[in-house]
Amino acid sequence: MALDFQQIYAKIKEIGAGAQARAAHLDGMHQRALDLLKHYADEAAELGEKVERARQADPSLRCALPLDERLDASHPAPAEEKPVTLIAADGSQILPDRHAAVQYSLVNVGAIALEPGSGQALEIFTDSSLLFADDLFTETGMLAEEAIEQRRDIAERRKLLELAKQVEGGALSLSKGPIVALTDGPVELWGAKNGGEGDYRKNLEIHKSVLSQLQAKNVTVAGYVDKPGADLVVRTLEIATLSDEQMKDIRKVHPLRGVTDRWLFGFLPAGQRSAAFGLQSSSRVHYTGDLALHFFYLNVGEEKHPALVRVEIPKWVADDAGKLNLLHAALLQQCRIMGAKPYPYILHRAHEIAVVSFDERRQVEHMLQLELRRAGGEVEAGSAKQSAKDLKGRTRR
Repeated sequence: MALDFQQIYAKIKEIGAGAQARAAHLDGMHQRALDLLKHYADEAAELGEKVERARQADPSLRCALPLDERLDASHPAPAEEKPVTLIAADGSQILPDRHAAVQYSLVNVGAIALEPGSGQALEIFTDSSLLFADDLFTETGMLAEEAIEQRRDIAERRKLLELAKQVEGGALSLSKGPIVALTDGPVELWGAKNGGEGDYRKNLEIHKSVLSQLQAKNVTVAGYVDKPGADLVVRTLEIATLSDEQMKDIRKVHPLRGVTDRWLFGFLPAGQRSAAFGLQSSSRVHYTGDLALHFFYLNVGEEKHPALVRVEIPKWVADDAGKLNLLHAALLQQCRIMGAKPYPYILHRAHEIAVVSFDERRQVEHMLQLELRRAGGEVEAGSAKQSAKDLKGRTRR
């Protein structure tokens, strides 16, 4: 037996004993957060000043930047759905495994283009990139998981740019109407931002260049974050309550800890979106001008089954009411296709294409080993640890 269930059960009983007290405490914080949202709904300037002071105390601060609309604003779904071309990309990756016989990595991107309501079939694309030998290394050593994930994110957006060019040039059997480009997750490129970040800086410049080219083609770019756990707006409301003395030690002060934006914006009716907010983060110095990151919340669920998501967008989209409405309507239309579990259908299909199955992975490894042996290359044996894991009858990985 791998687990000591007696120890686990004792902890579970302890958790259960405190459940009601925790729920009551959280209810109180929920009400406090709602009261603060209403109180500061029209105080964007004051909140902006406090966020700037907080940022000076903690440059890594992540929170919302209020703009020129009420914090508790609610925008209904557009009255009509205009023709639109949707493109989406999603990626997956295989990381180098030092226990395997051959060291390699793979980035696979699946992409979809469609024109809702046109009757046209989906356009499906796949880009697969194999990394081997020198491809796996940088000046500082072997590519880390984070660096490969950055390459995946950049590959996704490069594919979106490629598809946008094809739509514009008439290479795809789709109209040349406005284009909405979607990825799963934030628009922001994640990675090391402070110290030893040479690879990140290089990837970031590529990332921003692709975004700028998408802007030049008038594409509405968005990142879709399902079931978000962030407290960006809640953190701004916390900052509003802090004294000057508390501001000095802001990292340790979280009076509303446990309250998320997804709960806070639970008042949004089905199909409606929140106000748009700027994003304060350490990456703000990199995303400037029209690339500055913004976001809004959207209820893609139904009246009895709300489903709050966060949609991340660049400034050029946030500043354009037409693009916001186009994106709003397109997301609702795509989520309706998935029924009781709302999620953009086009992203779901892109994910299905991007995923590399276990059998496909084994096939790539086998092909690579065969070719290396045929060409007189070196193929090591897998590690003893991996051999033990692969023994018949073993169930733990």
